[in-house]
Amino acid sequence: MANIDLVQLTQQTKKLTAMVVEDEKVTNELLSSTFKNFFSNVTSCFNAEEALDAFGKVNPDIIFVDIVMPGMDGIELARKIREQNPGQIIIVISASNDIEKISESIEVGVNSFIQKPIDTKKIIELLSGITSMINKKRKVETKTFSISLPLDLYDLVNENAKEESISKNAVIIRALRGFYENN
Repeated sequence: MANIDLVQLTQQTKKLTAMVVEDEKVTNELLSSTFKNFFSNVTSCFNAEEALDAFGKVNPDIIFVDIVMPGMDGIELARKIREQNPGQIIIVISASNDIEKISESIEVGVNSFIQKPIDTKKIIELLSGITSMINKKRKVETKTFSISLPLDLYDLVNENAKEESISKNAVIIRALRGFYENN
């Protein structure tokens, strides 16, 4: 990923929110302050229990989690978050070289693994990959929009679309917008 445009990357990441789950105070503060340069909001948690509680409230786009923490570890946290939201983006940031832990995090389905100490270049490449993945996901979600209409309503939509030379979706969206504005 050569020559990543930082301005463009930041414009994309500023539309997203993040959560940092790290038990070491200094590391948590460093990660949080770094990510505040990229994300519109960064929620900082110092343990997995606090993160689980905050997750339901803030619903972050991306979660950065340490593996080794007292109490519930980062892998168990990732597992519990996956149960609530299977599509959640979870990035493990850890100093652990434990192959078993790394394998387990892959098994849980974390999206990426970054080794501490953190290389700024790796973070930028990771963020670029994440924004690309989110944009593709959103495009797919947009393309698959469909609605079932009763036949008489479909005919009316079809006629209105032909009269105005616009798409059927535009007519439906306008009608839905009008309905919700009036209610």
